Amino acid sequence: MAKYSEKAGEKVEETMREMKEGKLKSGSGKKVTSKKQAIAIGLSEARKAGAKVPKKG
Repeated sequence: MAKYSEKAGEKVEETMREMKEGKLKSGSGKKVTSKKQAIAIGLSEARKAGAKVPKKG
């Protein structure tokens, strides 16, 4: 059984692309440079969209 849904993977992929282009910003408005932070933002957006994502630790 998959841990993350396909929709969640797509969201993370989208945020990673934005980070590489320099367009992704954190909640405080600063540019995101960390891969881990970009993944966290993607999973958070997927959670809000109703995708199957495990709860935060």
